[in-house]
Amino acid sequence: MAYPQLTDKSGALATAAAIRAGKLSVAEAVDAAIVRVGKLDATIDALAVPNFEAAYTEARALDAAGARADQPLFGVPMTIKESFDVAGLPTTWGHPQFRNKPAPRDALLVRRLKAAGAIIIGKTNVPVDLTDWQSFNPVYGRTSNPHNPDRSPGGSSGGSAAAVASGMVPCDYGTDIGGSVRVPAHFCGVWGHKTTWGLVPKTGHDHPAMSRREGFVAAADGPLSIAGPLARNAADLAVLVEVGAEFPLLRRPKPLAECRLLAITALPGAPVDASVLEPTEAALETLGRAGVRIDRASDLLPDQAAHYRSYLKMMNITMSGGAPAPDGKRATAADWFALKNAQATCIAEWEALFAEYDFVLAPPAPVLAVPHADKAVFRTALNIDGRDEPGGCGLVWSGMATFPGLPSTVLPIGSGTYLGAELPCGMQVIGPRWADLDCIAAAEAIGNILHG
Repeated sequence: MAYPQLTDKSGALATAAAIRAGKLSVAEAVDAAIVRVGKLDATIDALAVPNFEAAYTEARALDAAGARADQPLFGVPMTIKESFDVAGLPTTWGHPQFRNKPAPRDALLVRRLKAAGAIIIGKTNVPVDLTDWQSFNPVYGRTSNPHNPDRSPGGSSGGSAAAVASGMVPCDYGTDIGGSVRVPAHFCGVWGHKTTWGLVPKTGHDHPAMSRREGFVAAADGPLSIAGPLARNAADLAVLVEVGAEFPLLRRPKPLAECRLLAITALPGAPVDASVLEPTEAALETLGRAGVRIDRASDLLPDQAAHYRSYLKMMNITMSGGAPAPDGKRATAADWFALKNAQATCIAEWEALFAEYDFVLAPPAPVLAVPHADKAVFRTALNIDGRDEPGGCGLVWSGMATFPGLPSTVLPIGSGTYLGAELPCGMQVIGPRWADLDCIAAAEAIGNILHG
């Protein structure tokens, strides 16, 4: 089953291997990436903030020093989501008033990527306050999907996915609370991974209205939100997760043929368009013919409708910093503890499910790449099989893994036709908490079956 690929450029590990083998220098790898940005980004607008001069300086330093054994990303040019701090570059979250206020230091994740040998050549575009499945703002403009310039690349890590899909860079790091890594991967036909909550630190990923205040120190990562990578293959995803992780992850290798999978393609209040269902069903049929055991329903699946309501409440409180809701009401401490209890129940129910199943397969979103619009997707209607459905219904599919803090890998499975355009389609592979590398390995095995 083919899926649309836009580039044959090397991935992250392949680039690092070529540099180690002396086939090109770090400076040449960085220069080639910057040249690709120059050729491609005029029509895509993925790169919000260039970091070219500093990247060249770092490249020359790495060439002079040579690779170390602990640098799996040695010499790899990459980008990172605009919302992460990179020393000397602005972090705006799409707000013009922060455009000329450079970050004083690198985010912790940026420091870890650099220590692993990566070179940050720039920061990729986002929607205002990271709250849309599109990526446009009054500071840096609108990012287009490299498969179709009339469509969104997704959001909020849309610039990240567009840069990777088009071949500008082999990888990027984004964030995800409402599908913000998984949906762009799905819309752009690349690989993305939502990490287990708490695995990759987000220190240095703070709203500039807070982080630029004198004396501000982030105390902890926000609830629900995670940092996760985007790449063009599974091996690159795995090493990016390992580089960013707070602690070493265990691998529990298990052949896909020995796994028991649960596929969920229908949920209450979450219709899925035929453009997504058709390639999903085709993929499931191909896996079944290959001998993979897949159940289509289970009483163990947690009550997604109930948990979705709690997820929405928790996400809205988190993203607003506890500010009053549109109706003027502010969540109380009792409200928050009730949500934490609901989350604990959700986690326990998923643990019971994963005692019987290895992984759950599901759509990342109910539609393929949406047309550009001036309003956020969640404030408009989604066209699903010719009917207008509330834009927020798509969050059911992202909340499935977000509320219980589960890892989820999105892989490209094929393509579909949505509103007259052929576009990439992805699938989520959701696993138990801390089984991030196993999720990625299972997704790779699925991809090998689907694409030969």
